[in-house]
Amino acid sequence: MTSPTDPARRRFLARAALAGSALLLTGCDRLSRSDTMRQLSDATGSLTQRAQRLLASREALAREYSPADIAPTFRANGTTNPRDEAYRRLAANGFRDWRLAIGGLVDTPQTFSLDDLKAMPSRTQITRHDCVEGWSCIGQWTGVVLGDLLERVGVRDEARFVVFHCADRYRGGDPYYESLDMREAYHPQTLLAYGLNGADLPIANGAPLRLRAERQLGYKMAKYVMRVELVEGFAHLGRGRGGYWEDRGYQWWAGI
Repeated sequence: MTSPTDPARRRFLARAALAGSALLLTGCDRLSRSDTMRQLSDATGSLTQRAQRLLASREALAREYSPADIAPTFRANGTTNPRDEAYRRLAANGFRDWRLAIGGLVDTPQTFSLDDLKAMPSRTQITRHDCVEGWSCIGQWTGVVLGDLLERVGVRDEARFVVFHCADRYRGGDPYYESLDMREAYHPQTLLAYGLNGADLPIANGAPLRLRAERQLGYKMAKYVMRVELVEGFAHLGRGRGGYWEDRGYQWWAGI
């Protein structure tokens, strides 16, 4: 019987998820925005989510690799240097004045400096990033386990999702944001990472902080995270679908 962490099963799910997004990558924006295609995408994503969670346990881990597997340079894509003036001022100061705010449906909203996060217990993992565009790259990530941060602020019972608000506006458009459900948020490999390959996270890869959700495709792994919000739903965010790319037709569920 195939185990939940079997690399072959992970590759199969990754190929299925990539195939489900292939239409969007052909430039068929009009089709992806139609009600019929959106409903089909939602149904496919829901089926994929149920199938994966049937096969994988709550704690099933994504494969981790050896130091010999780490790519010499971790590929950067999407935004690689946000133009937001507030972000640029923070970057010019080495992010010493940057603060991560965690609020929404929590008992105790808090803010954390980069030094605060680095002083907390950390996790380091070597994992493979699978991009919906079809490429993969292996890197070593160090950061604070998201679940540990959520325990510090106290998540209220009505919270169903964790939303990550970012500093970048992809292609100069709307602010980038992403979200996870509570099951993925509390997964032991879900990090807010401040380190890559033994050094501080570079700006091109999302400094000062980016999400690593290792059981998800790359577009879920928000860079330049500025604020975390616990919510019951997405109606007040973007176009109401839970993420920048989801608002443009991608599936919300991107599990692999």
